[in-house]
Amino acid sequence: MGALALYGTAEPVEEAEIIRHGDVSLGFQDGALRHIRVGGTEIIRQIAFLVRDRDWGTVRPEIGVVGRETTGDNLVFRFPMVFRSNGAEQHVSLSLTIGATSLSFAAESRISGMFETNRTGFTVLHPITGVAGAPARVTHSDGSVEESRFPDLIEPWQPFMDIVHLEHEAHGLTISCAFEGDTFEMEDQRQWGDASYKTYNRPLALPWPYQLTGADTLRQSVTLSWSGAGNAVKAKPVVIPAGTVFPDLALVVTPDEARNPEAAQMLALVAPQRVLAHVDATLPEPVSGQLAAFAALQVAYPAALYDLELICRFRGDPAPELTSHARDLGASGLAVASVFVCPSVDRQSTPPGSAWPDCPPLDEIHAAAARTFPGIKRGGGMASFFPELNRKRPPAGIDFISHGFCPTVHASDDLAVMETLEAVPHIARSARAIIGAAEYRIGPSTIAMRQNPYGSRTIPNPKGGRVTMTDDDPRHRAAFGAAWTLGMATALAPFAPAVWSPAALFGPRGLGDGAWPVAQLLRELAASAGQPVIAAQIEGGEARLRLGARLFRANLTALQTGDLPPFGWVVMPA
Repeated sequence: MGALALYGTAEPVEEAEIIRHGDVSLGFQDGALRHIRVGGTEIIRQIAFLVRDRDWGTVRPEIGVVGRETTGDNLVFRFPMVFRSNGAEQHVSLSLTIGATSLSFAAESRISGMFETNRTGFTVLHPITGVAGAPARVTHSDGSVEESRFPDLIEPWQPFMDIVHLEHEAHGLTISCAFEGDTFEMEDQRQWGDASYKTYNRPLALPWPYQLTGADTLRQSVTLSWSGAGNAVKAKPVVIPAGTVFPDLALVVTPDEARNPEAAQMLALVAPQRVLAHVDATLPEPVSGQLAAFAALQVAYPAALYDLELICRFRGDPAPELTSHARDLGASGLAVASVFVCPSVDRQSTPPGSAWPDCPPLDEIHAAAARTFPGIKRGGGMASFFPELNRKRPPAGIDFISHGFCPTVHASDDLAVMETLEAVPHIARSARAIIGAAEYRIGPSTIAMRQNPYGSRTIPNPKGGRVTMTDDDPRHRAAFGAAWTLGMATALAPFAPAVWSPAALFGPRGLGDGAWPVAQLLRELAASAGQPVIAAQIEGGEARLRLGARLFRANLTALQTGDLPPFGWVVMPA
């Protein structure tokens, strides 16, 4: 199978070089160190010198010649990287020293021009398996020591601040990280879908973006050390609560897509239980016109329930605007099964240390929605992702809570995207702790973003490559996209969401002409909605999801695995 069929792009797959030195092994890719292992046990997921632009997009470096030598018992690497952004350049000299019980990664950066950035420097990713909930000892810049723990449920704010040294135990090893050159802190990166906790430089409380000039010389280092024998990491069996059934499948549709003459035909192709009708009151087109488009689609395709995703302006008292929308809904003739209300400003993230935008309190918004839409199931949460829900939690008394998901917020290579499936159970468990007895729904969950909460735009992808935070990821329309989607279904299923939205109807996150692998998969999954979840496990690069009498399997790797081709999937009698 060729690259286009596997990935939707001819862009070459970047393979990591595996470096071994004694008991230490790691992948070296794009100047980053990945999957640092000691005796086969992973102790750090990644160490990288990264640059983010003003939209939190990743600036990809040019890597120079890598020099390597053995000095005593150490293996030493030296190489340059150049980051270019808006006419400015950042030249970085890096040195990596690998010893028997330690590893040091240092960088010195020189600036040419005015370099605008949201973040520049080292990040360290701590894997979540065996680390979530583990004790940690944090040394701060004033010499004080804090005895704490890695969060179990996902923290909305930074769990550790002002980190000079971090020590924890996992898998029979004591693992220490020392940081120099800036103020470092940690965020619980699981909330974005990353399978890691991230220690990074420059506190979020400081202004961003910021400018670096020729007067700035950055010097940073990360020193990793370890002790202990280590032990094997075994996957825990997934427990399926009694009575768990597979959720209804929804496809997200915009008013323009609803007007497409082929919309009803494309819906019939997958036969979803629901349509997520996206209506945005901030657009130039009146809400009445947007609702009319869905009313016409409902006449053409009445087989699904229609859930209204209503994005509101909310300037002042929310009641008048909601009353106007309810009047338009009644006049349109569209029959909706539920109404999800989200303030427009909440589509953008409010990071720690930032001022919240003007918006009526959520309890006022949802109290007004209860009066305005009597007798209709009401929802809240976020049209964006779990971090936004975690930081701004809806009040009690709502029928359902929803958030979306995107696996390319921080990294876009194939391995990182598949690794996000490790974090999905952590997100779902944390969301369940927030929403209590309310129904749990998963909004649009695709490899590409429909809207960027962390910047002014989604990142353009004119060459069809692997790009973070883009609205068009070619892997969605290839074998990779179907495999990842089945992995997502497998990771979510034990947490009994009532509805999930794994694709749009048209466009780069849609169904194509119906021949895209993801469209074929979704047709089969839609047919299994409401079936009991018997088993759901991701292990050894394979997702296995048993729904009633049917077994879904997906190969999540680029290698032939048994009877499954690279990124292949199959459904069979259980």
